[in-house]
Formats: sequence, C-alpha cells, structure tokens
Amino acid sequence: MVKTKKNNVFRYLLVIIGMMVALLGFGAVQASAHGFVTNPGGRAYLGSTWYPGGPLNTNIGSVMYEPQSIEAPKNTFIDGKIASAGISKFSQLDEQTANRWYKTPVKAGNLDVTWRLTARHKTSTWDYYITKPGWNPNAPLKFSDFKKIASYNDNGAMPSEFMTHQVNIPSNEKGYQVLLSVWNIADTRNAFYQV
Repeated sequence: MVKTKKNNVFRYLLVIIGMMVALLGFGAVQASAHGFVTNPGGRAYLGSTWYPGGPLNTNIGSVMYEPQSIEAPKNTFIDGKIASAGISKFSQLDEQTANRWYKTPVKAGNLDVTWRLTARHKTSTWDYYITKPGWNPNAPLKFSDFKKIASYNDNGAMPSEFMTHQVNIPSNEKGYQVLLSVWNIADTRNAFYQV
C-alpha cells in the first residue's frame, strides 16, 4: 500500500513538472515571435526559408531562426543599421553591396506587401519606404536613402495573422531598389522592421 502511494505521488509530480515545462516553453515561443514580410520576401525571410538548393539569402546569422524578431523602438532608423534595426545579433542584415542579397523582381505600380504575424499586437501604423533614385547600392543603408511611399493607419486595431497592403512603386524607381517595411505597435513603444 505504501509503495502505491509513493508511485502515485511520483506520477503526480511528473505530471506537474511536465505541465510547467510545457507552459514555460509555450510562453518562451510566444515572447520571441512577432512578424515578418513574406511577399516580397524580406532579407531575413529569404534566409530562413528553404527552397530547392537552400535559402535564397545565406550567411545571415541567427536571424535565420527568428526572422520575426527584428524589433526595436519606433523610429529606429540608424544609418548603417537600417536592416537590423540596430540589433547587434542581426548585424549581418546590414551588409550592403549590389550583389549581396537576393532580388525579387517587381514592376512599377501596385505591389502587394504581405506580413505574417506570429504574435499579433494592436497596431498604430504600417509604413513603407523605398530607396530614392540615385542611392548607392554599395554603401551602408542610410535613412536619408529612403522616401515613404505608403502608410496605413489601423487606429489600434488587432490585425489578422496575414496582413497585405498595396503600395505603389513609383515608375522612376528602376533597377535595384530596397523596400523598408515597418509595423508600428499601438500598445508598446516598439516596431518591427523588415528590409
């Protein structure tokens, strides 16, 4: 009889420990996940998604495991660190040459930009910027290289898991251009950045 009680107590402890590990693990995943641009694929997304032959962007560091985590305070536009939003562990995203990154072909006119949100937040705005004509693709990105081409105000609404906005690519933007997408959160001081 005593042996059975000890076995039951041991089983209950195992169940409780298992539940605690599951809850802590679930919380950790949720805390580190937010959102990234899938169309046209951002630098981080194209380095974390496997295509035949591997990812389209290589040697991007730890962001390949968490493309949704490029989060920093709103208006974090640090020259030379635009793509990483100044987060040192994502600094490989800031490497900039004319041949460093996969280029997604787009045309002038309307372009659908799609975010995948792995943890949704009430949203203030979605802002979209593109490099200006004459920017230097072989120099670190500076915020002065960009101009805003679209902004959507969600007025604090909770977005769905997939959010698509239409941005107008100006006809004078030819050749290699960089699109900067920013998701500004309403209920925190932070934003998510995708190049």
